[in-house]
Amino acid sequence: MIEIKISRLSNGEFNRGVFATRDFAKGDLIHEAPVIPYPNEEHEFIEKTILSDYVFEYGVNHTAILLGYGSLFNHSYSPNATYDINFDNHTFDFYAFTEIKAGEEILINYNGDVDCDDPLWFNKQDKE
Repeated sequence: MIEIKISRLSNGEFNRGVFATRDFAKGDLIHEAPVIPYPNEEHEFIEKTILSDYVFEYGVNHTAILLGYGSLFNHSYSPNATYDINFDNHTFDFYAFTEIKAGEEILINYNGDVDCDDPLWFNKQDKE
């Protein structure tokens, strides 16, 4: 259903992205990523590692590391996928926001909402 390949969008050390190996219709479940949550007050330790670029807010009091492919989706302000937090199953569930063809990179908006165009945290740091 999905695989990791080299992404043209990523300019980090690993240059990875998540790609569709089959077509997805709008609304199709793409991936359920299990989470490892931790209290927000422990985030100061994670900030000292590369993991700080790969975590997600998990409710008001927690942050989470996503397992599976969850932390490997790249960002777009015009995403073709979105995600919902499933607190009952402790997963982030990724869905096709638009039709996605086999071979396309699957992209999410890191701000959480597909139409949010707020600057991303790592771009804010570059300007400080």
